[in-house]
Parts: sequence; C-alpha cells; structure tokens
Amino acid sequence: MHRVHKNSDFSIHNIPFGITVINGQHHVSTRVGDFVIPLVELQNKGIFDEFSILQSVFTSMYLNDFIRLGKKITVAVRKKIQEYFQQFGLDSIPAYDIRTVMMSLPVQIGDYTDFYSSREHATNVGIMFRDPANALLPNWLHLPVGYHGRSSSITVSGTTVKRPKGQTLPPEAEKPVFGPSKQIDFELEMAFIIGKENQLGEPISIENAEDYIFGLTLFNDWSARDIQKWEYVPLGPFLSKNFASTMSPWIVTLEALEPFRVAGPVQEPEVLPYLQTKSSNNYDINLDVIITTSEEKENTVSHSNFKYMYWSMVQQLAHHTVNGCNMRVGDVLASGTSSGHGPDSYGSMLEIAWKGTKPVQMSDGSTRTFIQDGDTVTLKGYAEKDGIRVGFGECAARLLPAD
Repeated sequence: MHRVHKNSDFSIHNIPFGITVINGQHHVSTRVGDFVIPLVELQNKGIFDEFSILQSVFTSMYLNDFIRLGKKITVAVRKKIQEYFQQFGLDSIPAYDIRTVMMSLPVQIGDYTDFYSSREHATNVGIMFRDPANALLPNWLHLPVGYHGRSSSITVSGTTVKRPKGQTLPPEAEKPVFGPSKQIDFELEMAFIIGKENQLGEPISIENAEDYIFGLTLFNDWSARDIQKWEYVPLGPFLSKNFASTMSPWIVTLEALEPFRVAGPVQEPEVLPYLQTKSSNNYDINLDVIITTSEEKENTVSHSNFKYMYWSMVQQLAHHTVNGCNMRVGDVLASGTSSGHGPDSYGSMLEIAWKGTKPVQMSDGSTRTFIQDGDTVTLKGYAEKDGIRVGFGECAARLLPAD
C-alpha cells in the first residue's frame, strides 16, 4: 500500500509538478509522498476530459506547454488530482517509487534574472566590502536590485558542479592570476517560474503580478567569490556566477503555498507607487542548508526563512517589467540570497564564515570557510501550519575539482 508519511514534503496539500524520466520517456508528473504519478496515467482514466488537453502536453520534455494552458486549467487540474487521490487513494493508479525514476529540469528556461532582495544579506556584504556605516547602496531601499544571469548553466538537482577557473587578484598582488577559484560558495535562494507572458512594451502591474507566477523552486546560485571580487566592478558578476546554478526538480504552485502567506518586512522609506501593494506577498517557508563532506558527514550550516525577503516576488516582477520588458513562460527569477537575522540563518558561506575569518567546524573534524571539492551542498525548504505541510524536497549538487 502506498502510504504518505505525515512529515512528507509532498502531502496531498502540495501536488507539485515536475518532469520525470521513466523507461526513457519524459512525463509531466506530480508527487505524493515518495511516489511519482505521471499525469498521462490520470488522463487515461478520463479525469481531465473536460479540459481537452492533448496527450503530447503530458509527455513533453518540459512543463512549458502545460504551464501555457493557463492558470484556469492548471489550477483545475491540480484540484482534480487532489480530489481523485482523496477519493480513491494512490493504489488506484500506476505510481513509481521516487528512487526508481530520474528527475529532469522542469522547464525550458529562456531567461534567468537573479535579484538581491535580502536586506540582511546585502547589509552583511556591504559591511564586509564597504563602509559599515553605509552598507546599503543608495538605491537598495528604493528598488529590487537584479542582474541578468545565464540560463544555459542552470541544472536540476543531482547534477554535479565543476570548480570553475578564472582571473583573481590575490591579496597584496598588483596583477591578476589565472586558475581555479579558491572561494566557491553557495547562495540559498528560491526562484519563481513565469507562467504567463506579457507583450513587449506592456508592464505587469503589481496588482496582476501573481497571475504571471506559476510556482516556486529551491535555487542555489553557485558563486566564485574570489573571481567575483575582481570582476564585479563596474558591471557586476559574470564568470563568478555563470558557471552553474542548481534548482530543485518540483515546482510548488502558489495555490499550494497560499496558507503560508505572510506580510513582509516594513519598507522604509515608502516605495514608489508602482511597487506598493496592500497584500501580504511573502511566504513563511523554512529553509535549511546542509554540507555533506566527502566523508559522508552531514552538517546543517543555516536555518533561514523566505519570509525575511525585503522585496517580494510581485515587487520583483513589477519592477522587472515596468520598462516594458517581456516575460516568457519558463523564465526563472531568483530571489537572491535569503539571509536571516543572525549567523545561524545566513544564506552563504561568505557570511557564515564572515569572509573566511570564522571557519565553520564540520562533524568529521575538518573546517570550512568555503566549499571544498567533494562536498555536496543540499538546500531544503518546507512550510508548515495547522497540520498542513508543503515542501520542496531537495536541491543538491556535489562540487568536483577543476580539470
């Protein structure tokens, strides 16, 4: 009998969407507990007949065609799935143990934008690299700062990451050197997936922004801090970021996260009208970071929460498009590092080890200031309230040596 553990991230209240590969075939699937259900199996039972969805939508390599059906359809499909399993249970349909299937990148990503929306993270970085009395740059409290990242190097959880090479300027050196980065870092982030398109030249208002967000994933924006320090002035990160980002395979819908909606931090000074919202647009999502050493010892190095983000997703999207920038289905917009109020909730090793001055003790006796070859970084996230739990599973990748 297919049972769902009470502490599962994938309760009946979740019903996320992802792409599984079963016997060489890609499937749009959902997950309940530790079991994966291809939606084509449910379609074959006729529960989606009223929507007239082509079978090819459910056997695509990506979720993009499914998402393009629009929220009126995808929300109804999710509800039908919940109703079916509540009435008939998991044993009534072919379900596959998660350990027997391979997960694939859930969406075909056209564009990727990374924001910088945690006040705590931005302040910490400002203190480390600039004047502590002026840690935040003048624009930070007025707009969601972001940059255009590299979509081609976003990979699904479980894909290894190779230590990148590039230019760095060693301390006290006058000239840069070339070689492997010595300061590989994780960034604890969440990302949201665009589910609806706007036309070029037509901004998305903050009132309508949620209609354009399909759902969220966990996201690790790997960073080479020594390369970043040398290259980022005047145009920002480049080689220090574009070598790899890792995202979790299941997209959790906004509908599943609705019970966990909370107000964000008070924004002072008051933001401009196009960024003002009367709704509570943050979400109470617990976030953890675990470093597993090559000795297979797990070490939890951060407990954070998505609710700390100063700039919300709807503000990020409204700002991104206020100039008429057009979004496309499958685009990924990441939150930026999610740091809390103290060292145990910081979202990067740069902060946790405070630029290398406070090494972190590992359970195998070693220490870390940054990520070492052979380490696996795992992000986890879940929301829980009134007996309802909705989670994201894992976002994990192992760091390999440079060639």
